[in-house]
Amino acid sequence: MAGPRWSVMKGTKVSTMRLPSAGFSITIRVAVTADSSAIGRLTTAVGEAGAIVTALDVVDSDHVRVVADLTCDTADTVHADQVVSALEALDGVEVRKVSDRTFLLHLGGKIEVSPKVTLRNRDELSRAYTPGVARVCMAIAENPADARRLTIKRNTVAVVSDGSAVLGLGNIGPAASLPVMEGKAALFKRFANVDAWPIVLDTQDTDEIVRIVRAIAPAYGGINLEDIAAPRCFEIEARLRDLLDIPVFHDDQHGTAICVLAALTNALRVVGKQIEDVRVVVSGAGAAGTAIMKLLLKQGVGDVIAYDRAGALHRGMTGLNPTHQWLVEHTNQANYSGDLPGAVKGADVFIGVSAPNLLTGEDIAQMADKAIVFALANPDPEVDPREARKYAAVVATGRSDQPNQINNVLAFPGIFRGMLDAQASAYTEDMALAAAQAIADVVGEEKVNASYIVPSVFDPKVAPAVAAAVTAVCRAASAPPEPVA
Repeated sequence: MAGPRWSVMKGTKVSTMRLPSAGFSITIRVAVTADSSAIGRLTTAVGEAGAIVTALDVVDSDHVRVVADLTCDTADTVHADQVVSALEALDGVEVRKVSDRTFLLHLGGKIEVSPKVTLRNRDELSRAYTPGVARVCMAIAENPADARRLTIKRNTVAVVSDGSAVLGLGNIGPAASLPVMEGKAALFKRFANVDAWPIVLDTQDTDEIVRIVRAIAPAYGGINLEDIAAPRCFEIEARLRDLLDIPVFHDDQHGTAICVLAALTNALRVVGKQIEDVRVVVSGAGAAGTAIMKLLLKQGVGDVIAYDRAGALHRGMTGLNPTHQWLVEHTNQANYSGDLPGAVKGADVFIGVSAPNLLTGEDIAQMADKAIVFALANPDPEVDPREARKYAAVVATGRSDQPNQINNVLAFPGIFRGMLDAQASAYTEDMALAAAQAIADVVGEEKVNASYIVPSVFDPKVAPAVAAAVTAVCRAASAPPEPVA
């Protein structure tokens, strides 16, 4: 594992283990003596403290002092405090205010309801609401399928969580999960014009969650399950799929798996290997890891070793939950039972959806020639990506400040857009394979390289391509069979 990065300032060492990111961006308002070196001293101090200056704006000045807003990315809250202290230690500098830009963005929430129709007079009110709305109600009562045509159901998704597995934060509960679910809803709208709404549940009982989601389902065209802990999430999804006539999609599982397969498709193009010939090690056999492995197996991967807290999942292990038992029966052809460094030795691909700093650069050096490393734990990957790049041909992370970010936003907006447009009643693995191929093809074989295996999340071609691929699968599945000659 790479050691901490040290910066020395006035005899004090400032240590940061994490890379700075926009998630810990701060704006510091400082007053500094107005001389020719003032601004340079500020930016130098921030750089020596290990932060990254992203903006500097002068907001006021006179003959004596300059007041400036200095915006910088830091690694975490402790590091942010260290950066502020470094500025306070400079001669002639007064720190007046520190603003956390992430908290400012969340003030009052991130989404709102906006009507699609105007209500300027009695005439419009009479058609949008009573008495005119009664006619529409009766039309739906006579033909329930019309709800998709005449209500928000045609374009609305419920983002449902019990707060039991929120990002890398664990079981923090429904209220604390709400900022994530709001963000998810905002992404749905931004990237696919899907109206989504957060539903956070004050229960972690499987039966109760299934009952509640089933009860609210008539208002929605799809259900996006989010941040529900494994193995409970598997049962909840399976039961809801049996009960509902709309798609149920657990993004932590399937969105991650789709993006990983898309990235792997292009990474294999870079290194010139075929998926049926490679051996893959997956660290983390929870919701995301299990879905990744199942989709890789569906795509015909050569072999997979699943590694979890209990070690490499292999035949002969006892006390396994049903999901791990399934993995034991379908992976690890050689029945490897050792540690993670031993598992990756000679492997073609490492995929991490687990915990930080599990491997070193030396471990990656023991992988096969032209190795592929997807270290996706956030914010700190399973292996330092800088170390991994010394030995692997292709490296990807889940971080936005590193090349090849594997991000679920590449998948879920377009998938739901396609399912809603096709009025799909269920989500299928064929949709997943089609979506992964669509994401990979947005990059294009002529442009793919070791630093560009997935498109940008802001590439406007991604969501439409995924939606079109999913819609095509839906239509093909519903088309009548070709007549036999």
